[in-house]
Amino acid sequence: MLVEMMTGAEVKDVPYKAEYLRFMSLMTPTEIDNIKRELNDLIEGTEIQTAGWMPGKDWSGTPFDPIYQKAARCNESLAARCFGLMVWEVFMDRPEKWTSGRFEKDGEPISSRTYFRYNDPLKG
Repeated sequence: MLVEMMTGAEVKDVPYKAEYLRFMSLMTPTEIDNIKRELNDLIEGTEIQTAGWMPGKDWSGTPFDPIYQKAARCNESLAARCFGLMVWEVFMDRPEKWTSGRFEKDGEPISSRTYFRYNDPLKG
């Protein structure tokens, strides 16, 4: 489950939904399932994840390759966008609570969202 950082309200939809659905339509259901399975494997047992650091730079021969080859038609910028939206959806569908935001590392903005386990500040 993905929740708003400040309110704890559940996030129920992927941003840029029309664009996301267009990306998804260019991959097979099996490819999408393999990507989501791989993302869930990377997330499992962790407390924090930064989307852009999860897959590595070279997706050749990985479940993520169809994002680049098919959904983004070999456009790195579009592949990153599609990947980020898929990560968002995977976190929305997880059983535990997660939240996300944009942060910095060593004073430099991180180009992708960082997700971390959500602890309700009102519940301690």
